[in-house]
Amino acid sequence: MIAGLPEQTTLQDALDRARGDAPFLAMAMQVQPELTDLLAAENLDAALDYVESAGEGAQNVRQKLRREKRALALALAIGDLAGQLSLTEVITRLSDFADRSLDEALADIYATRYPDAPLEGFAIIGLGKHGSRELNYSSDIDPIFIYDPDKIPVRGREEPSDAARRIGQQLVEALNSRDADGYVFRVDMRLRPSPEVSPVALPVEAAISYYESSALAWEQAAYIRSRAAAGDPALGRYFLETINPFIWRRSLDYGAIQNIGSVTAQIRDHYAAGQKFGPGFDLKRGRGGIRETEFYAQMHQLIFGGRQPDLRVPATRDALAALAQAGRIDKDKATALSESYELYRVIEHRLQMVNDQQTHSLPDEAAMLDRVARLHGLGSGQALLDLLAPHVDRVGRIYDDLIEPEDSARLPMDEAKLVALLAEKKLLEADAFLQAIKRWRSGKVTALRSAAAQESFEAILPELVDVIATATNSTKALARLDSLIGQLPTAINFFRILEARPGLLEKLGQILSHAPVLADALSRRAELFDGLIDASALDLPPSVEELADQFSRTEPGDDYQMLLDRVRARVGEKRFALGVQLIEGRHDALDISAGYARVAEAAIQVLADATISEFEAVHGKIAGGRLLILALGRLGGEALTHASDLDLIFLFAGDHSAESDGKRPLGGTQYFNRLTARIVTALSVPTAAGPLYEVDTRLRPSGTQGPLAVTLESFYKYQRESAWTWEHMALTRARPVYGNAEDREQLQSEIGEILKKDREAEDLRKAVRKMRLDIVEHKPPKGPLDTKLMEGGLVDWEFIVHFLQLKTGEALHPQLGKAVRVLVDAGHLDEDMVTAHDLMSRLLVALRLMSPDCDYPPETSRALIAKAAGQQSWDDLLDGYDQARQCVIDAWNRHLRPDPDEILGDI
Repeated sequence: MIAGLPEQTTLQDALDRARGDAPFLAMAMQVQPELTDLLAAENLDAALDYVESAGEGAQNVRQKLRREKRALALALAIGDLAGQLSLTEVITRLSDFADRSLDEALADIYATRYPDAPLEGFAIIGLGKHGSRELNYSSDIDPIFIYDPDKIPVRGREEPSDAARRIGQQLVEALNSRDADGYVFRVDMRLRPSPEVSPVALPVEAAISYYESSALAWEQAAYIRSRAAAGDPALGRYFLETINPFIWRRSLDYGAIQNIGSVTAQIRDHYAAGQKFGPGFDLKRGRGGIRETEFYAQMHQLIFGGRQPDLRVPATRDALAALAQAGRIDKDKATALSESYELYRVIEHRLQMVNDQQTHSLPDEAAMLDRVARLHGLGSGQALLDLLAPHVDRVGRIYDDLIEPEDSARLPMDEAKLVALLAEKKLLEADAFLQAIKRWRSGKVTALRSAAAQESFEAILPELVDVIATATNSTKALARLDSLIGQLPTAINFFRILEARPGLLEKLGQILSHAPVLADALSRRAELFDGLIDASALDLPPSVEELADQFSRTEPGDDYQMLLDRVRARVGEKRFALGVQLIEGRHDALDISAGYARVAEAAIQVLADATISEFEAVHGKIAGGRLLILALGRLGGEALTHASDLDLIFLFAGDHSAESDGKRPLGGTQYFNRLTARIVTALSVPTAAGPLYEVDTRLRPSGTQGPLAVTLESFYKYQRESAWTWEHMALTRARPVYGNAEDREQLQSEIGEILKKDREAEDLRKAVRKMRLDIVEHKPPKGPLDTKLMEGGLVDWEFIVHFLQLKTGEALHPQLGKAVRVLVDAGHLDEDMVTAHDLMSRLLVALRLMSPDCDYPPETSRALIAKAAGQQSWDDLLDGYDQARQCVIDAWNRHLRPDPDEILGDI
């Protein structure tokens, strides 16, 4: 029980307090004696039921609704004052009645103007407390009226816009106008776009266009508490689903804090008289009041809700609970804000019950303040102030800690101060940095053309100077920062995130200094940085199943193309975060490599599912037909790098001669080959969200000359009778990554049997050597650190393992780390081969990010690469690398060196 809320008492006690201190309620009792008698008889349930019959005998819908509202107001007030109805029950019943009133009034207008027309083409969007089902006791409602010009009824030569205007005006008048029975709800239309010039009802597509292109920050916040409240439900849902990306932006909008903080400052200034706590305090707009509690929740929802759908709850207390549960706000603060908010709203209802006025301010006069206090069950106005004071103070302090004060220090730093700052930092590139800053300020850089972008840049400039000055490779860092800013479409949010989260600046410095691949990715998609806000971003990715669940989440109204974008964005974030984990040394490079593989496998599963569903909608299904995807190479071995492509083979089960059952039927072979092509496209084609993966299908039976997808039977037959040795070498790392569990298990078993077949050792040895020589001829090492292609590198290491796997029929694990351990335990290889694999694999993962040209990296990055490779220093790494390569060369000579007779024969 929250301290200060009314303790449960009798309805008669509440009636007595209402008669003495609430003239509006006293009047309501006089004109509704039957309802008053039910309440006096302590029968609250019967009183609430009475509300629905209060309008019986009314001459029209308007009179009916007014009488029902008057009855509802009295029943809720007495139940509330007696502590027998909670705040949630009161505000929910009020909100639901508002929905019903809108629907009934709209139906009455349609029946009068368009008697034969269906009730469609006009929808009411509830905003504010109506949208969140939190209506005040004496609240107005803030609707948006939208209409569909193709569906709204018209009569005669009436234009749809005229029909919508008349319907909207009559609807407002039906609820808003007062007569002898009172009114239903005050209606405030000022939340619609440009209310001073726009019509009362908006065509749906024009409204969508406005919110997608021209809406202001406060309008985004307003739509957090929005829902289709009445009218045509399909139209309302369509509108809200379409503007959903405007409301819930996936890119974290730290400008929201600044914008809403600015609004708060304006409110505090405008309502200055109600800011000082005491008599006259504005419980809604005052510092530490209702509005600041709501804004606190909304700010965090705007920032995180685009990425966490479970935070998109409209009601304030629900939002605070969800944010605390998700770890986005402190739980103690959430509890304090929620309890204060509930108390505020209850006292606000007391203020409004007195005279049915939409007031939020405590009375200035002592006698009136005492009246409100007595209505709440307190002895005096001072007791009411004492009850509220600690809540107001705490909410104000919590909110003050969140918003930024208005700061005039955002003016650009002049050149003399810049020169002094650069000199103080002893930055060798001071002149180059100064010239870059001048260029960024010139207005010629796209990302910094707007005033908001320049402001966000100037706010973070001193910290950027420090990042470059303290970077381990300041020359590279400055060049990459310049490139990043030059390629960003806009820099506003990027700099605001850095300003809001200073801890990210260190990560930016590391990326700019050491990871050109990540810096390039950041210049293409600055929102990749958003993902690093979460502490969990630096955890290894979860299981494939959990990742697939994350990647497959869609928003209302999403289509297939939108899913392609979402998967690319989410995969990009995971891969970027894995790269940051590597350069920060958070995890073993081998674990990061496995994480890259889980991310790719989850993407395959989600996009294959979606593509199949899209394909089946047009072409139907093949009876008994099932698709399987077989991964080879590094994906098959669950050990990708940041730069890895995906080696895939597509197979299908079922009758290849059958025909699909859709609107556009296809034969079995054509069906699965066209489906496969679509999946490859889904995995590889760049979209607005960027590229995903390169897909290599050349390892399929018959290579590029063969079909993209073959039947399982054809695949087995080819592998048993026609495959080359190198194809079986590739098959040692084959692993099904898509298909039903039974098919995948059977496929893996069949591959094992194929690989276990007897082979003539010398023929096998010659074939493996020839394959290696072909690679040397056509794909020489790129640089001295090409740990993959150098003599004694990972390709040689892998060929040795594959040779022994095929020769012995043992260690047939797609994961090479497991395979080599079995071969060592069986005595086929020395323990050093395990060490060699781990060192070179770690080095490969690190180099793909930090030195993709495989040349010696800058000295400033060498210690980082050595650490990622599991070595104490760069010299230790070079020594270990040489030893690993020599170990592999020795093993090659032991197992695969040709006999002298063979060499003489070749001569």
